Amino acid sequence: MNYKIVQASELPVKSVPIVSIGAGGIVEASHYPAYQKAGFKVTGVYDVNSSRAAQMAQKFAVPHIYDSVAQAANEAPADAVFDLAVPASAIMEVLRQLPDNRGVLIQKPMGETLAEARQILDLCHAKHLTAAINFQLRFAPLANAARSLIAQGAIGDVHDMEVRVTVYTPWDLWTFLLGIPRMEILYHSIHYVDLIRAFLGEPQGVYAKTLKNPKQPQLASTRSNIILDYGDTLRANIETNHGHEFGRRHQESYVKWEGTQGAIKAQLGVNLNYPVGEADVFEFCVLEAGKAPEWQPITINGTWFPDAMASLMRFMEGSSPDLPTSVDDAYQTMAVVEAAYISSGQGGVPIPG
Repeated sequence: MNYKIVQASELPVKSVPIVSIGAGGIVEASHYPAYQKAGFKVTGVYDVNSSRAAQMAQKFAVPHIYDSVAQAANEAPADAVFDLAVPASAIMEVLRQLPDNRGVLIQKPMGETLAEARQILDLCHAKHLTAAINFQLRFAPLANAARSLIAQGAIGDVHDMEVRVTVYTPWDLWTFLLGIPRMEILYHSIHYVDLIRAFLGEPQGVYAKTLKNPKQPQLASTRSNIILDYGDTLRANIETNHGHEFGRRHQESYVKWEGTQGAIKAQLGVNLNYPVGEADVFEFCVLEAGKAPEWQPITINGTWFPDAMASLMRFMEGSSPDLPTSVDDAYQTMAVVEAAYISSGQGGVPIPG
């Protein structure tokens, strides 16, 4: 059977200027290159490190460098959206300085705790901001391809979704992560929590354990096991290990969906050899009576970084009725993350006897 596999997210009818607050590694490696590819124009940049802002402006031809968040807010074009790529602890301070009734895309996470997420949500409502969190994985070409296959019934009823990441991540690229009390789930696995929510809906509960790496004592945690509880037949599991420093051979980075009639497996290449990355790889298998299972590869085009901004722009212009990663929806992802940390802190059930 032939299936229509949709990978690309829709772009806005007309893009609007982007004013960038924060110009760190994620902006250089992902945001700006993706915006250039999509034809989005970054018209101004501010960073607490002025030389960093100047470097990014020169590299990506950004015409304006601002000296402060206040200047960026006051001098931004009237129709501009703000792209916030700052540590979670700085989100509230930046949001307070933005003009009301504007669009803003906020780099995850939505604060460092659920209480902070609530404050961010309330502030966005009070300022009438059209605000979304940059949970871009749910817009990835591979996620779109899987979603389109599942919608067509290709693999039947999904009863198993798994994310497995065994890689070596150079955490030193993000110095603000050193010494903070929450790390791996909050800054990385949160993407997988959000992706599972996007496909399976709201879980009933969470079992989790997140652990330190003894070779990286300056980091709160770099390895996690998370089970999202969807009842007795639907399994959702996340397993991450960012300290696998033993070469590429046994490193893994994938999402897998299994259904009653087939399965899908997609390699998340961005995690491999980070920050260079590798290509995404996508395969699916549909069971057919009398035939041996056969996996079919699909070429994945592009990566997964401009699409959350495209979603925000489309919602603001009215070409889309939905804002999938709105702060209201993202708050629910933060609630699952909070539950994971509570579960990890409580520990396992003592062994009887």
